[in-house]
This record gives sequence, structure tokens and C-alpha cells, in this order.
Amino acid sequence: MSSEQLAVGDEHYSASEAKVEVRATADGSATLFVPALNEHYHSRHGARQESKHVFIRHGSWPRLEAGEGLDRPLRILEVGLGTGLNALLTLEAAVAHGAEVAYDGLETFPLPPAVVAALQPEWDQYGEPLATLFSALHAAPWGRKAELQPGFTLQKIQEPLQEVVLTPEHYDVIYFDAFAPEKQPELWTEAIFARLYAAAAAGATLVSYCAQGQFRRNLRAAGWLTEKLPGPPGKREMTRALKG
Repeated sequence: MSSEQLAVGDEHYSASEAKVEVRATADGSATLFVPALNEHYHSRHGARQESKHVFIRHGSWPRLEAGEGLDRPLRILEVGLGTGLNALLTLEAAVAHGAEVAYDGLETFPLPPAVVAALQPEWDQYGEPLATLFSALHAAPWGRKAELQPGFTLQKIQEPLQEVVLTPEHYDVIYFDAFAPEKQPELWTEAIFARLYAAAAAGATLVSYCAQGQFRRNLRAAGWLTEKLPGPPGKREMTRALKG
């Protein structure tokens, strides 16, 4: 973004009327800031590089490198679709490997049109097809599968993680990208990770930017095997968990 901060009129983020601001991060990519929560959607050290490091490099990329997504779509669940950054970077990775992906994105509070419009210039600078794909992602209907491009289907789901019905033993990769535990503690419980464990296929991977000790303990209590990995710039560690 060309400016350090862009307030988005009178558009609101949620029923709590917390306004959202588009802010530049250290790598030049944009994130959103929620003043009422004092929370950013992505790392201020670089939104794009954080997403690539945590969710692509340590989440979907190893599965794609192993040849998954060739005989059937790689099934991915994202908790916290947000701006769509993780989804679009996953699409890029899938295209690079000639793989197919079926992507489900959970989001309780979809971005208002004014916020999407404010983010569009960042994607325009990458040229086609990303500029059009960003727009198409946010224009896609909720609750129905949409093909963003051949081989990549997206289903946006506007339901709380605590209530959504997830297909058992279905997902190969889970991107856990909720707001931090102190901001949304209800999403970081053992019960939540047990729900995700049940929805994960054998050998599935769960990745998160979070490295909090209690988070890992809750994962393990729910059955996940956890490991610490080096974090993205500005963060010492991240977490990857595996379903045995």
C-alpha cells in the first residue's frame, strides 16, 4: 500500500462495530488492523512473508512436493479466511505443482465491500491473474463451491468453528489462522482442536503462527503430535501438528 494507514469510512468489521483499517507491513504487503481488539490480521513484520512461511512453506507446500493433489484434490481447511491471502498463495503453489486443491475457508465476519476495495490496489500491482482472482475470491458466494480457476475450488463458510459441521477424516491440511489466544480464547481450547482432529484425515497437517505453550498442550490433549519450527521474520517460533 502507498500509505501507512487507510481508514475505511464508516464500514464495520462486525456487529460490535469495530472499524477496520488497512495498514502496510514491513515487506510492503497489506494487513488489516482492528482497533477495538488492538489486533492485526497478519504480522506487522510482513503479511505476505508470514503467510508464505507458516501456511505455504510448512503447511501445503510439503504435501504438494510429495505429489499430493495429482490423483485427487488436496483438501485444505482454513480457520480465519480473512483477506484471502492464504487462499491465493495456496492457489499459486498449487498451480506451480500442477495440483488440484479443494479449499474450505471459515470466516465469521466477512470483509465489507469497502475493505475489499481498499485492499484491491495491492493485488493489482501483482498483475493478472492475481488481481482478478482476489476480486473473484471475495465475490464468490457463501456456502457454495466456486471454481476460482481450473483445479482450484473454494467454499467460503460463514459459520462459527464451534458450530460448523465438518466432514470426519476429510482434511489433509488445516491452516489455523484465528486471532491470537488472548483475543479469541474460545477458539484455542482442547475441545476445538478435538473437533479439528476428528475432521482431519490420517497423517493430516495443522499449522499456525502461534507458539504459545498452552496452545500446544491443548493440541496434544486433543491427540495431535506437535513440533516447534522456526517462525517467520519477527517471530522466533511457530507450530506444526500432525495427526498420527
